[in-house]
Amino acid sequence: MMYINNLSLIRQKKVLLHPTSFSIEPNKLYALIGHNGSGKSSLIKAMAGEMLPTQGSIQIENQDLRDFSAKRLATHLAYLPQNLPDAGAFTVYELVMLGRYPHQKWLQKPTTEDYAQVENAITLTKTEAFRNRQVSTLSGGERARVWLAMCLAQQTKYLLLDEPLAALDVVYQVEVLKLIRQLVDQQGLGVVIILHDLNLAARFCDEFIALKQGQLCHMNDVRSTMKKEVLHSIFGVDFALLDHPITRHKVAVI
Repeated sequence: MMYINNLSLIRQKKVLLHPTSFSIEPNKLYALIGHNGSGKSSLIKAMAGEMLPTQGSIQIENQDLRDFSAKRLATHLAYLPQNLPDAGAFTVYELVMLGRYPHQKWLQKPTTEDYAQVENAITLTKTEAFRNRQVSTLSGGERARVWLAMCLAQQTKYLLLDEPLAALDVVYQVEVLKLIRQLVDQQGLGVVIILHDLNLAARFCDEFIALKQGQLCHMNDVRSTMKKEVLHSIFGVDFALLDHPITRHKVAVI
């Protein structure tokens, strides 16, 4: 389990996140939602160890994140920031192999296990067809799958994704979310993903974590969240809720 205990973030006298507590379980997909500026990216950066808490703590398997070295932490959780580093000069295979870094000793050559985990990650994300291409030549959807493959090669229990769909069209958004859902179900990952599309979140995720003005205002399953009064309390907007014609899950429209 991953525990967020009374976590708060203050930077330059501005409160980014008020004291917040909740837990993340393996084998679940969580949608982190809320207005722009509500604290979503700050929270996920803190969960990834990128921002130190002003108050409170984050624990993985009952150990405080601050007690982990960066390399050891990377064996427990993988994090994709909103602005990914430039990896255009790498081939797909080389980038995925970088995910094995936390498991390797200084200047160690890849082991049999490293190669096996890279091949497994490439297979799971269906990126075999362009394994030898440079990342710069890939489409947005292909690139998203390759970065996910790198995270899978890390062999972590938890995956944190900061708006991974922002630059993708709807076809690739659905493709990537289907892949993430598959990884949760088949690999038992605990995944937190920042999403802006409520209906995609409701279609693929198990639970919502909602922030409003830096405060945790709602956390519950999809059925309990996709209600007019709940969505209004989060966004201040009156949604109409319809039944999807095929899946029958609720769809929010304005």
